[in-house]
Amino acid sequence: MADLLGVGVLFAAVAVAGVVAVRVDKSVIPLYIVVGMVLSPSVTEGIDVAGVALPTIGGSEFVDIGAELGIVFLLFFLGLEFNLDRLIESRQRIGRAGLLDLGINFGVGLLLGFALFRDPLAAVLVAGIVYISSSAIITKSLIDLGWIANDEAEPMLGSLVFEDLFIAVYLTVAAALVTGGSDVGAAVTSVGIALAFIVGLLLLAQYGTPWFERALQTNSNEYKVLRAVGITVLVSGVALAIGVSEAVAAFFVGMAFAPTSHAHDLENLLEPVRDTFAAVFFFWIGVETDPTLFPGVAGLVAAAVVVTTPTKLLSGYLGGRTYDLGPRRSMRVGLGMVTRGEFSLIIAAVALTGAGVSLSVDLANAIYSFTVAYVLVMSVLGTMMMQYSEPFERFAVERFGTE
Repeated sequence: MADLLGVGVLFAAVAVAGVVAVRVDKSVIPLYIVVGMVLSPSVTEGIDVAGVALPTIGGSEFVDIGAELGIVFLLFFLGLEFNLDRLIESRQRIGRAGLLDLGINFGVGLLLGFALFRDPLAAVLVAGIVYISSSAIITKSLIDLGWIANDEAEPMLGSLVFEDLFIAVYLTVAAALVTGGSDVGAAVTSVGIALAFIVGLLLLAQYGTPWFERALQTNSNEYKVLRAVGITVLVSGVALAIGVSEAVAAFFVGMAFAPTSHAHDLENLLEPVRDTFAAVFFFWIGVETDPTLFPGVAGLVAAAVVVTTPTKLLSGYLGGRTYDLGPRRSMRVGLGMVTRGEFSLIIAAVALTGAGVSLSVDLANAIYSFTVAYVLVMSVLGTMMMQYSEPFERFAVERFGTE
């Protein structure tokens, strides 16, 4: 009963956040995150109303799984917009833009991590934390702002694909490092399995479309939705179980569905499902945020924001230029890539597994606290920069020329 009450509070809270967002004409994503933070256990613990304790929402299995489903459906829709033919056709541009993104942001992250924590392993973890943009938040923002059909969407989506593929391997290596690197063979095997699964997903997207076409051949919307959800969530779950990002898997499944005659129906039928679980995902980010940790890492977070916001703007802008976009749309690419989110939190959780092994307990906790605060700031900052992009666009045009 208490769990159901907590879920009820969750949905009521995000519904109110949506009403406020419409009234003030602001992106709803930061509001979802804020209400999640306000209702997190670190804030509500010990508070009661008329003698009744507030329901516990943080740590709820529903919230955790709902957040994962939010990522899955957001990236599934991304795949529907970005079919495999476009991916193959743009592979050289994706590679160039992705390597620029990796070289600039991962490189700066290594230097920043060592400067902040004075530890080589911490530097590797911080590099991943500040490098990886949030596929889920950026995808939602692209949809909400109507940018998804614009020219700037392609370099953003291509860079996100590159990042997600890189991070699938990075997480395996990082996990081996923080647990002491005692079993190098197991780590190599895990990386091999992850790469093989990704290749399998590519083959699925390339050759599986006829099967997906037949699988959704029904006159019942109910059955069509159940089959699409069943396939997408099952493949994503298998991916997560073997150490590959569920986001990557959902993206490739979406690409396999994209060429079918059912793609338009899926967009219409699953849009409410996507937005419902996306709200749970953004709420989850807030729930995972403990504001009591902020004072101890405020200086570290401020330094990271000052250093890594311009680097993402730069790499995103250069990535846009790689796609032959003009200054205005290239600036939009840079603004879009600023947001950090789910993968940074996952890396922070990996850091905690190394507490007392390869990292001191205090250092592991400091990295986690830093990441939680950093993600909160960057998710809100990146979303707002996308919504209010006009001054940045004007600057790019004035400084670098017209479209």
